[in-house]
Amino acid sequence: MELPNSHHKSNSEKNAGFDSLSNMEVNEHFLPRMEENGKTHFTDSEGKTSFGMSIFNLSNAIMGSGILGLAYAMANTGIVLFLILLILIAVMSAYSIHLLLKSADVVGTRAYEMLGLRAYGQAGKIIAACVVTIHNIGAMSTYLYIVKIELPFVILGLLGKEKDFGGWYVDGNYLITIVSVCVILPLALMRRLGYLGYTSGVSLLCMVFFLISVIFKKFVMECPLKSIDPYSNNGNKTLDPRVMSSHINSDFMATPFTTLMRSHNDSDFIPRFIPVMISSHTAHDCREAKMFTLTPEAIYSIPIVAFAFVCHPEVLPIYTELRKPTKKRMQNVANISILAMFIMYLLTAVFGYLTFYGNVEDELLKSYSASDTLILCVRLAVLVAVTLTVPVVLFPIRRTMLQLCCPNKPFCWATHISMAIGLLIFVNVLVIFVPNIKDIFGFIGATTAPSLIFILPGIFYIRLIPHTQEPVKSRPKILAFMFSGLGFVFMFGSISLIIQKWMTGNSPDMKGH
Repeated sequence: MELPNSHHKSNSEKNAGFDSLSNMEVNEHFLPRMEENGKTHFTDSEGKTSFGMSIFNLSNAIMGSGILGLAYAMANTGIVLFLILLILIAVMSAYSIHLLLKSADVVGTRAYEMLGLRAYGQAGKIIAACVVTIHNIGAMSTYLYIVKIELPFVILGLLGKEKDFGGWYVDGNYLITIVSVCVILPLALMRRLGYLGYTSGVSLLCMVFFLISVIFKKFVMECPLKSIDPYSNNGNKTLDPRVMSSHINSDFMATPFTTLMRSHNDSDFIPRFIPVMISSHTAHDCREAKMFTLTPEAIYSIPIVAFAFVCHPEVLPIYTELRKPTKKRMQNVANISILAMFIMYLLTAVFGYLTFYGNVEDELLKSYSASDTLILCVRLAVLVAVTLTVPVVLFPIRRTMLQLCCPNKPFCWATHISMAIGLLIFVNVLVIFVPNIKDIFGFIGATTAPSLIFILPGIFYIRLIPHTQEPVKSRPKILAFMFSGLGFVFMFGSISLIIQKWMTGNSPDMKGH
């Protein structure tokens, strides 16, 4: 059966069309509209965003605060094991996007919630919409929380002020409000996500600056040793080995748990900056990179890597706006974006780890001196990158809410603007008035992230791909079923780790997207 097509396309455009679904018996329930050659014609919109801008937007969506925890993950798993884990997660993320794109190909729409509707009816639509909305609100809250906490310290450091300085411009609540109104809101009011390709490029440049600085620091500083200063109330300190070596001889360095202080009042015996004890194991950590290791904290490192490539709520909106949209073209956008982020993640983890070895903090920038001007600039660049990511994350929320409330309503500027303002007000209120918002959304993210990466793409694929093309027991559907099952493993594992962290209160933070 051939359906008329009101959109005339050139031969070159047809040749660039969707990957062929030859030998497939088509049901009109799945394909509302078809080209004359049997390929899908999407009914939602015609894209105008270039291939390059789409890569910028998707790369920016992938890039999250989790990059700061990758060096810590490598320190607890070893270089080789970390590399294997990162490769596996990157490949699985690309496969997950393949499942989404192929499901969208069959259904003829490029919206997460509409895939849920076609697969499991109204319940599927609501579940998919809720997962996308909650996950992205959590991401927005996390990013603004980082701005609230970090930006005041960056300003204080750059101005040379003390931490107890009380100016209004170092109040985190004022700062996130100003950033939201002056930076995020104007970008969120753009009609198309594709227009944010330029700001996504700036965000990525900021992270490239971060990466270059991490590499530079590896070659200009030595691994600091962790120590305990008996005169400090702060507990753990760090001391550069070059400073320590001028006060402590090599025999002392080889002696574990040596106490230097004769008595608490004998301050003439030892300078105040020399620690009470240094273990030979700590010194060893600064000389040897471990290829394979499994520390007790390694289990916390797996979610850091597993959720490093979360971008799935943004995949279909970016696909919607892609010029000359085909499955192959969008898959190339995803593959290039994932590869670029894989390289950046790997280099950040390797050079961050080789700078501090076993002493790396769970958030890499904490490992550097707080008074270092370059690191202050790096912190500012990371905050700029995080801020410019918020509008990209906001777009899928607004689109999802529109699909739920008024799916057939034409574009309306009043609705577009009011929803952006409402979302920003809601997220700002959460960040300002809920002190443990990061922990709450960390728990929620442990549920939504596996759903978006593993579970929903797999079950959508199983349901939407017709049995005439791929029987239930075919290899692709068995793989999709196993892929969804893996998502439940990650979900319950991550939730268990977070509960354990809350109960013990001393486990490291798990960095998500």
